[in-house]
Amino acid sequence: MRLDKWLKVSRLIKRRTVAQEACDGGRVSVNGRTAKPSADVKVGDVIEIAFGSRKVRAEVLSVAEAVRKDDAAAMYREIQ
Repeated sequence: MRLDKWLKVSRLIKRRTVAQEACDGGRVSVNGRTAKPSADVKVGDVIEIAFGSRKVRAEVLSVAEAVRKDDAAAMYREIQ
């Protein structure tokens, strides 16, 4: 699945266009490498997102095309 779509489905970022802009701006990395919006996301990948001064690191637990809002948090695990 594309990185920008996964970020939207998992609800880490609310809109796909915002996810694309974050990737294009170099604020998103997958497994330590800066990623483009079209990067492939697989189970086990570690995604890091920079929101201003705050950084979020998450491990991908599942990849699904559509997920209910209540189940979206089960798609990843935050890493400190």
